[in-house]
Amino acid sequence: MNPSLLSDDDFYPLVEARHCDIFRVLGLRPHTGGEWLARVFRPDAREVTLVDAYNESRRFPLKKIADEGLFESVLPGVTSAFTYKLEMVSHDGTPWSERDAYSFGPVLGEMDIYLFNEGTHHEIYRKLGAHLVELDGVRGVHFAVWAPAAQRVSVVGDWNHWDGRVHCMRKMVPSGVWEIFIPNLGEGTHYKFELRGPDGEVFLKTDPFAFYAQHSQQTACMVFDIDRYVWGDSSWMATRPNRDPFNSPMSIYEVHLGSWQKNVEEGRYLSYIEVADRLIPYVKEMGFTHIELMPVMEHPFDGSWGYQVVNYYAPTSRYGNPDEFRHFVDRCHQEGIGVILDWVPGHFPKDAHGLAKYDGTPIYEYADPRLGEHKDWGTLIFNYGRNEVKNFLHGNALFWLDQYHLDGLRVDAVASMLYLDYSREPGEWVPNCYGGRENLEAIDFLKRFNELCYSKHPGIVTCAEESTAWPGVSRPTYVGGLGFGFKWNMGWMNDSLRYIAREPVHRKYHQGDITFSMLYAFHEHFILVLSHDEVVHGKGSMLNKMPGDDWQKFANLRMFLAWMWSHPGKKLIFQGTEFGQWAEWNHSQSLDWHLTQYGAHGGMSRLVQHLNWLYSNEPALYSEDDSYEGFDWVDFHDADNTVWSYIRKGRGGEKVVFIVNATPVVRGSYRVGLPGPGFYEEVLNTDSETYGGSNVGNYGGKWADEIYWQGRGWSMQIDLPPLSVCAFRCRCGE
Repeated sequence: MNPSLLSDDDFYPLVEARHCDIFRVLGLRPHTGGEWLARVFRPDAREVTLVDAYNESRRFPLKKIADEGLFESVLPGVTSAFTYKLEMVSHDGTPWSERDAYSFGPVLGEMDIYLFNEGTHHEIYRKLGAHLVELDGVRGVHFAVWAPAAQRVSVVGDWNHWDGRVHCMRKMVPSGVWEIFIPNLGEGTHYKFELRGPDGEVFLKTDPFAFYAQHSQQTACMVFDIDRYVWGDSSWMATRPNRDPFNSPMSIYEVHLGSWQKNVEEGRYLSYIEVADRLIPYVKEMGFTHIELMPVMEHPFDGSWGYQVVNYYAPTSRYGNPDEFRHFVDRCHQEGIGVILDWVPGHFPKDAHGLAKYDGTPIYEYADPRLGEHKDWGTLIFNYGRNEVKNFLHGNALFWLDQYHLDGLRVDAVASMLYLDYSREPGEWVPNCYGGRENLEAIDFLKRFNELCYSKHPGIVTCAEESTAWPGVSRPTYVGGLGFGFKWNMGWMNDSLRYIAREPVHRKYHQGDITFSMLYAFHEHFILVLSHDEVVHGKGSMLNKMPGDDWQKFANLRMFLAWMWSHPGKKLIFQGTEFGQWAEWNHSQSLDWHLTQYGAHGGMSRLVQHLNWLYSNEPALYSEDDSYEGFDWVDFHDADNTVWSYIRKGRGGEKVVFIVNATPVVRGSYRVGLPGPGFYEEVLNTDSETYGGSNVGNYGGKWADEIYWQGRGWSMQIDLPPLSVCAFRCRCGE
């Protein structure tokens, strides 16, 4: 029997913790005849007394009218609302007091909710999630979450014994957003959301907008103040919008923070602060201009390398808290190093506490598995046609650029987003409205992503990992492109790795593998990549891909890297490649840094260091990097000798001639055509003894001969070292 003044339609849903409009029935409320009543639902309390917050002599013990924890009384003499607190006694006799969460009004404004539902709230991370706020002079935490199909949503944590009946949230009809302000909670509070789904099932979920969360088997979120950090990179941020990324050096060192180095003595990861102390000086010494981090967003499974994200707004707590990650980025900027972050808007994992069927229904993913599931990866695909999902992702991209001062985002697995039939057999996918295989919603999402990032954060870059021939990936959206700044050059990577793995005696039959990339080199703004994907899953390290004995392996890799650095396009290599790690990358182990003590590995490091120095200091290698004006073939027909040569040119008339010898044979007295008369200084020789080579060289350079060769009026005769790249800077007119 219902003992309350509530109707049965309110009483039973309330005590059974399935009421969807709990703010309408709890708290201090007007009653009949001008009286007021108080109603409190606290299953964790044995006694509840309502006390005037400004006159503690006004005390109103509330009657417990239901064993489930419902307290209710009409308050004698009370004719208007007043500020109050609750004094309670737990079932074990422990007293405590707090302000009633149900005495506070809504925090979210109508415009915030409207823009979110429209998909255009670009700072939605400041509204949803958990935020430290002060209301009516009371400090606490405001929680908000989107769960449109849920019957009830609660915030649970240590303070309420993880009991979902205690702090049920207010539903902002019809937006699907739920919110509550809970007084007296502070930073560091652990919490989750408890939801009752449309079918009555009750389950725990993470906060999609959490700024800080646990990892691995522990899955609680933690309240964090993201506005506290004081940045020291004002000079970097002020000049960044004025940089031209297309015609500037960009040499990127790709890093997996958990395996670059470890604290071997304690058997643990380095913290963000420790990584800053070790990685930044190393990158600066090696001459890289940027660090690209594999995803640092919170993920439960180490073996996903960060690519199966659960908490998109939280840097992983494996290495520290959000401010410590800010410290890392800040230090990079102060040392003149840019930071690019891998971003994964293409899919997310099925972990029970994550985004999958978040409110009991598929709200973040497509409902149809033919659209919403990557079977190869065991992950789900975001519903790019839903405004709130697009807002979640667009807001997330802007969040990292704004709150963490990142210089770019590299978007993972773009091809999987563009095509509805990606890795699917016939009958396993749904065509678009025109009968095609293009995912029109994802295309629109990516275009808008790029427009927002570039308009709100001038000077940043966006990079696409796109492995097909989709046209205009790095062209502006106003000319029909996707709007990315750069595209990973997967074609060059595949062709060149296939070529370099061949025995040198066979390479003359595959000269086309090294020339083909120049047919399309300027169709996009490319980044040449030797990423983590090429050194895992049995593919072997870069050094172990090379044919021949140990000497030839090192010589091949030196040649290959120099060829890469001299080829048009920005550069990216994965950690360990720079010193020739033998072992395939293992995410659970540190790199083999002891190898750098040995001559050949140390020589490889010195070569990469020199390549970066030459690249950053020689305008011919970057100032016309996106144009045919910056490249000119000298000769690519000498397949019998497996030699090719070309000129890189800068806007100021700078010229550097490169000659590649891809066989382990010295080519003595080899004549090469030149762009003009003068002295040609040898600025690079990968066979130099300091790099571990045999030291065949040309005594610092050669004067040009007025001998017609390879279609040019001037030429020079040089000794080509085995498995090498030599570069000569034209001193013409100096």
